[in-house]
Amino acid sequence: QVQLRESGGGLVQTGDSLRLSCVVSGRPISSYAMGWFRQAPGKERRWIGGLSRSGSYTLPHHSARGRFTITRDSDKNTIYLQMDNLEPEDTAIYYCAADPDGEGFQYWGQGTQVTVSS
Repeated sequence: QVQLRESGGGLVQTGDSLRLSCVVSGRPISSYAMGWFRQAPGKERRWIGGLSRSGSYTLPHHSARGRFTITRDSDKNTIYLQMDNLEPEDTAIYYCAADPDGEGFQYWGQGTQVTVSS
């Protein structure tokens, strides 16, 4: 059974950095396309970006470009979201998700809270 567990969230100040981790258990992380999402208070969950099974990288969310980086450590079966120069607008619950077969993100972590104070 696939399980995803995020960690690394917390309360930080504007301009600070955080690195979120998502450990995948059950199968090698290269078996999945992986994504990071976030849900701000009162808003819908939005895709930040992700990695394909081969490790190619997408970061479509415009506000994340230049500040967020997604990487993968296959030895640790972990995907990371490095967030730099954080802004109050980045306050949200951050989730990782796995797509095993190209049909969509079927597996989700429980989320980790990131709060950025001004």
